[in-house]
Amino acid sequence: MNAPIRPFTIDVPQADLDDLKDRLVRARWPRQLPGEGWSRGVPVSYLKDLAEYWGTGFDWRAQEAALNEFPQFVTEIDGHDVHFLHVRSPEPGALPLILTHGWPNSFVEFARMIGPLTDPRAHGGDPEQAFHVVVPSIPGFGFSAAPRGTGWDAARVAQMWAELMGRLGYGRYGAEGGDFGAYVAPELAKAAPDSVVGVYVISGLGMPSEKDVPDMTPEEFAHYELMQQWTTGGVDHHALQRSAPQTFAYGWNDSPVAALAWMMQKFEDFNSTGTTPEQAIDRDLILTNVSLYWFTGTFGSAAWPYYENTAEFAWPAGQHDAPTGLYSGPPGIRRLAERDSTIVHWPEANPGGHHFVAMEEPEAVAADLRTFFGLVRD
Repeated sequence: MNAPIRPFTIDVPQADLDDLKDRLVRARWPRQLPGEGWSRGVPVSYLKDLAEYWGTGFDWRAQEAALNEFPQFVTEIDGHDVHFLHVRSPEPGALPLILTHGWPNSFVEFARMIGPLTDPRAHGGDPEQAFHVVVPSIPGFGFSAAPRGTGWDAARVAQMWAELMGRLGYGRYGAEGGDFGAYVAPELAKAAPDSVVGVYVISGLGMPSEKDVPDMTPEEFAHYELMQQWTTGGVDHHALQRSAPQTFAYGWNDSPVAALAWMMQKFEDFNSTGTTPEQAIDRDLILTNVSLYWFTGTFGSAAWPYYENTAEFAWPAGQHDAPTGLYSGPPGIRRLAERDSTIVHWPEANPGGHHFVAMEEPEAVAADLRTFFGLVRD
């Protein structure tokens, strides 16, 4: 028997907001270390300005109200409560679509993309390419219950998503994912091959390894060098969260300044726009995501995709159960991606320079999703 689907509303206690502001005011700031820009990490002057805005200018209640405009629910799957948005399109022929966020992100990643997806008519799109949108929170992130044991991976999350979509009455749907979601979405096609009509990945398929170098063309080798440059920069969050997430969670959970610094470090590491993170992505959207982690106390529990993976880092694997499209093919190499996936959509000039491009370019990602699923939905 299916567990009930219960309505959910975000309602952070005022005491939690007051506590956050008090902690920000009482922050014990470190000295700035020698070095240019971000060379030693998040600059003190930069973070002070952002923390000041978080405590005195950022309006959580306004963001909370905006998020609550989306219908939200909770249901138990695999013994864990799963929080999700379920926004139905006004268009009767809309295709159901499940979006999976990544780390250090949340369902907030897609907040500004839902309107263009569910109601393209109101956003200059084709109403025949509308979607019913489902956005679950990965276990341990935000309002979804944290895993209570070990042994979790993307395939287990995909099994939960297949159960969720079936429970919502969807027997045929698309799957999207970026960052950790790029691991989950292909697994969902494997878990429900008769239901998933297409898999859309933001990027990460066809990434070359050292063993592929001898067979590369000069153009492919240039992509490989670009990938090497990107993967060796910034803080190695994979190693950090694989080795001692509990240790670092004390600071993230107790100090909003420590939590903000960690988040901004990663939003900068994932940023290739040549601007600061909040110039690439609206700072209220970034702070809404940071606040969600803070109010739910999920900095530690959201680390599980890393500490559960004891092997060396591996890029997302593809699948041949459903056709695949990407928002950005490069720096992946299509020839390599086609070893593990049936690629039907491989754009090379979509706008955006941030890893979380759904936050940076929501209209562009929504438009490209419509393009891909226009190829496979019939």
